[in-house]
Amino acid sequence: MSAYITKRLIYMAAILLAASLLIFCLYALTPGDFISGNIKLTPERKAELREIYGLNKPVLERYAIWMKNAFHGDFGYSLAQQKPVLALFNDYIWNSFLLAAVSTFLTWFIAVVIGVISAYKQYSWFDTLVLVLIFAAMSLPSFFIGLFLIKILAVDFKWLPPGGMITTGSNATGMAYVKEVIHHMTLPVIVMTILGVGSLTRYFRTNMIDVIKQDYIRTARAKGLKESKVLYRHALRNALLPAITLVGFELPALFGGSLIIEKIFNWPGIGQLYMSSFSVRDYPLLMGFTMLIAILTVIGTLLSDLLYQIADPRVRLQ
Repeated sequence: MSAYITKRLIYMAAILLAASLLIFCLYALTPGDFISGNIKLTPERKAELREIYGLNKPVLERYAIWMKNAFHGDFGYSLAQQKPVLALFNDYIWNSFLLAAVSTFLTWFIAVVIGVISAYKQYSWFDTLVLVLIFAAMSLPSFFIGLFLIKILAVDFKWLPPGGMITTGSNATGMAYVKEVIHHMTLPVIVMTILGVGSLTRYFRTNMIDVIKQDYIRTARAKGLKESKVLYRHALRNALLPAITLVGFELPALFGGSLIIEKIFNWPGIGQLYMSSFSVRDYPLLMGFTMLIAILTVIGTLLSDLLYQIADPRVRLQ
């Protein structure tokens, strides 16, 4: 195990090094930047700022400086926000994490329950209805579902606020603040859960159908075990094993934010910050965010491999 982890860490370092070079060159070689696109600055001031931030140096030299600073925890300085990139991440990323964590939990819980029942009652009216709803959820675009629910739940019935994290001008603290945040996040969480539960339910349903047909399930039933025990202790446990590989991909999603959902609901998350940085070409922030997602992706992949080996001792990591 230790040899495997060491080998994977070396691979991860090589992958991240190549990814960092690709990410930096992609943004550095893109025409224009925040300084050149700012019409309020004089040519003299633009030249001065490019000298201060080292934008007039060769690309590889700038990359070497950026990587040296990144190893010390400095991913650059946002020219548009006038704050260090990591400080901005700390301000916004936890708002995105809150939405993603709650919606991910609800998505997996609903998908497992519905997937198991649908597989057990294959070709029944319930299974048919689930399949129709799954394909409907997978077909509808996120902005349509978001705007539709805003129209129904926020505008027509006025049950939920249409956007934001707290009410404008609110000074709530303590539990009042928590209740206000929960009230505002309910609608975007509903939309994110609807968008994610479709494909995941289909995945669990397919795995359960394959497992239920195995010989050891028929043997368990022949021994007189209760059907609930057969389903949830034997079948579900083995059906969940392939899903462990998906856990690693949830890690970057937890911190990456949802670009469209956060924009629609005006949620102050990292996704909306990322989108706004595009319009002003704030490349230091864009590079830092993309590199963060790359780091979380390779870490998540390693975690999924290790968790799969722990869950299924028959798997040997080499």
